[in-house]
Amino acid sequence: MKKNATLGQLIGALRQRNGWTLKQMSEKVGIPLSTLAKVEGDKLSLSYDKLEQFTGRLGLSMAEFLAQDRGPGATAKDGPPVVTGRRSLTGDSNSVRIHTGAYDYEYLCTDLRRKRMVPILTQVLAHTLAEFGDLVRHQGEEFIYVVEGTIEVHLEFYAPVTLRQGQGIYIDSMMGHAYLAKDCERALVLGVCSSDDGNLQGDLITLAEESAERPA
Repeated sequence: MKKNATLGQLIGALRQRNGWTLKQMSEKVGIPLSTLAKVEGDKLSLSYDKLEQFTGRLGLSMAEFLAQDRGPGATAKDGPPVVTGRRSLTGDSNSVRIHTGAYDYEYLCTDLRRKRMVPILTQVLAHTLAEFGDLVRHQGEEFIYVVEGTIEVHLEFYAPVTLRQGQGIYIDSMMGHAYLAKDCERALVLGVCSSDDGNLQGDLITLAEESAERPA
């Protein structure tokens, strides 16, 4: 297949390789025949959620589907040929706020599901580990950047480190960690958590909600 194939060409090649008619593929992926025909003819595109539905019902990862036009052994890092057009703006109506004893979280761009990166604005409130409680652990990795104030970063396998405005840290989130306000009433940090699990945002919100329900 030629480089930079369109979404329609990728779907058509996959269908023909499996010997399916459009109707058979439509039944397998749960997308109407008329829609699928327009997509294969490059007259219509699919939303990200619909594309995930398409690949998931065929037992393919998104990377495997997109790598079709790059030959054997190709991976998504070689450059995906399809632009899915995901976009989300920040705003009061597009965030989830959760208060715990240690943090005030604001999860951003929550209208997008199955994100691989979860952006979070966090007010750091706790000043000591006694206030904070148990170190937090969750799947994936994260980057924290100090927007205002100063924080002290406590990690399971490292000595504490102080970060001031304009400084950041990247960590393995499975390692126990805590961020404390230092020499200020509270600090503001921007965090980006990342994972291959598309339900990362939901898992993080659940973890925060459970923390908020624990007695102080």
